[in-house]
Amino acid sequence: MMDNLLLNTATRVFSDICTPALKEAGEEGHFSTEAWALLVETGLVLANTSEDRGGVGASAYEMAEILRIAGSQALPLPLPEVFLAETALSAAGLPPAETPLTVAPAIAGERLEAVCHNGAWTVRGTLHMVPWGRHLDIVTIAATCDGPLTVVLRRPAEIKAGMNLANEPRDRVTFMGAEVLAAGEPGKGLSATQLYLAGALARSVQTVGAMERIRDLTVEYAQARQQFGRPLAKFQAVQQQIAVLASQVAACQAAVDGAVEASAAGPATFEIAAAKAVTGEATGTVAAIAHQIHGAMGFTHEYPLHLNTRRIWSWREEFGTEAEWQRWIGRNMKALGGAGIWPFLSAKAKNPPVEIDAQATCVQASAPCVI
Repeated sequence: MMDNLLLNTATRVFSDICTPALKEAGEEGHFSTEAWALLVETGLVLANTSEDRGGVGASAYEMAEILRIAGSQALPLPLPEVFLAETALSAAGLPPAETPLTVAPAIAGERLEAVCHNGAWTVRGTLHMVPWGRHLDIVTIAATCDGPLTVVLRRPAEIKAGMNLANEPRDRVTFMGAEVLAAGEPGKGLSATQLYLAGALARSVQTVGAMERIRDLTVEYAQARQQFGRPLAKFQAVQQQIAVLASQVAACQAAVDGAVEASAAGPATFEIAAAKAVTGEATGTVAAIAHQIHGAMGFTHEYPLHLNTRRIWSWREEFGTEAEWQRWIGRNMKALGGAGIWPFLSAKAKNPPVEIDAQATCVQASAPCVI
C-alpha cells in the first residue's frame, strides 16, 4: 500500500514550490538552490534512498507516483535525475551523494571510456543533451575492459550549454582524461543498459503525469469557454476530440502502470520498452488535440498548457524515442516467432531472448551487450 503521507507531502510541496517565479527561472535554465533546499528539508530527495543509506526507502509504486506528480506540476528541478543517480550509486555500493547529481547519457549511441592508471580512473568521451549538466556533477556507466564501471564525474569547466524544447538544461559535456570523483568496481552495479532502462521508465512516468494535467486543463477549458452561446464541451466534435485525448492518456497510464508493476517484481525490459513507445507515440496526438481545443489561448506564455506540452515533446526524445523502442520490440517479437509470442506475453517473469544494447537501442542478435 502506498504511503499516503509521502504522496500527500509530494503533492503539497511540488504545488507550493512551483510558483510562477520558479517556473520563469526554469524557462531560463536556472537551477534554484532555494527551491532545492525546500525539497531537501521535506526529505523527498531521499525518497528512493533505502533506509540503511539514510533515506525514506519508498517502494517502486510510491516512486512512480512521486514522478507522476512532478511531471504533472512541470517541476523545474532535477528530481528524477537525482533519483536515477542514487539508483546507480546504490547498486555500485557507493555512498549516497551529499549534493544533487544528474545522470547520462539520455540519448542513444553514447558512452564514455574509462582507463585505470596507477590506481586512478580517468574518463574520456563526449555526451550530448545531459540533463542539468551545467549545474550538477554527473553519474554515468563508463566502459572498461573489465566491464561496466559506475563513476561520478565533476562537470567540466567548459560545457556547451543547450536547452530542450521545454527550456530544460540539456548540455554537451566533454571529458578529456578527467579524473573521477568516485568509482565503483568494474562489473559491479548497474550496466549501461539497466541505467538507460531506468531512465526510460522515469521519463514515461513523468510523461503520463504531464498528460494527465494536459487532459484536465483541456476539459476545464472546454467547459468554461463559451462559443456561439454555449460551452465548447457541448459541441459533438469537441467531445469526440476530448474522448480521443482521454483514451490516449488512459492507454499510456495502463502501459506505464504495467511497467512499474513489472519493474517492482524483477527485470522489466519489455514492459519498459512498451511504456516508452506508447507514451512517445501518444505525445503528438495529446498535444495536438489540447492545443486545437484551446486555440490561441494554448499558445500564450501566461497560460500553463505549454509547460506540459513542451515537456512531453521533449521527454519523448530522451532514453530512447518511440521509434527506437518500437524497432526493438519488433525485432524481439520476430526472434520469438509466431508460436513464441503468446507464451512470452503470458509469462510475466520472462524477458525476450535477444540481448539489447540500450546505448544504441538496437538488438544484438549475435553477441551480448558488453557495456
